[in-house]
Amino acid sequence: MGYTDQRFDVNLSILFTELPLLERPAAAAAAGFGAVELWWPWIETPTPDQAELDALKKAIEDAGVRLVGLNFYAGKLPGPDRGALSVPGEESDRFRANVDVAADFAASVGCTALNALYGNRVEGADPAAQDELALENLTLAARAADRIGATLLIETLNQPESPLYPLVSAPAAIEVVDKVNAATGLGNAKFLLDVYHLSMNGEDVGRAIEAYADKTGHVQIADNPGRGAPGTGSLPLADLLDQLKKAGYDGWVGLEYKAGDRPSAESFDWLPREARAAR
Repeated sequence: MGYTDQRFDVNLSILFTELPLLERPAAAAAAGFGAVELWWPWIETPTPDQAELDALKKAIEDAGVRLVGLNFYAGKLPGPDRGALSVPGEESDRFRANVDVAADFAASVGCTALNALYGNRVEGADPAAQDELALENLTLAARAADRIGATLLIETLNQPESPLYPLVSAPAAIEVVDKVNAATGLGNAKFLLDVYHLSMNGEDVGRAIEAYADKTGHVQIADNPGRGAPGTGSLPLADLLDQLKKAGYDGWVGLEYKAGDRPSAESFDWLPREARAAR
């Protein structure tokens, strides 16, 4: 148990960022991993040229890795933004323009999980109106995900680092998941359970797993404090992953941590090489 029987993937938007985007899939493969995930890689545009999409597809395929998670357009991330879909005006329009682009790219590489970051509260905007817009856009995203046989993920972030983001508890994200599924009737909206974010919010992570494992579509981990690799903080990550597995979760566990001052390839010493391959 512990780490050796999990299905890990590497988040290439936080690890291997010392390399250009198109070199990161091969770097993950060289480190022994068979699966990767990404935030939306083109923060300036929801609709990149087809040549850029094709180049990323080729890099993933040439590396022999599988893309198992992709964010929809989320604004400037990393940066001040935390999503676009509940932000009125231009950002909402950009999210809508991205929905089919992201879904089609995911389909082209066999990715079946699409993460839709909710977006920050905007000064002067009515929170209820933002939530109404969010539900409209999440409904569009859920239908696009369903079209390609994918899950729509909705994520809790943490209040200290994302003070304007409204989904800063597991129940808050679960409420949105349930609303989207009720609106579409598709049942393909799921919770993205990020252990680090829940811990930063002071939630009882074990209790959240117990309550919501059946609604969880993807898991991400980093240690706390520091958002570093497992073992750099005080979270009982191996035990929590065991609990998830016992509760029936058999999906991917995304490594979404900071490597610190060392190269990303040197940050995996906590995980035996034979436990890194996709399975």
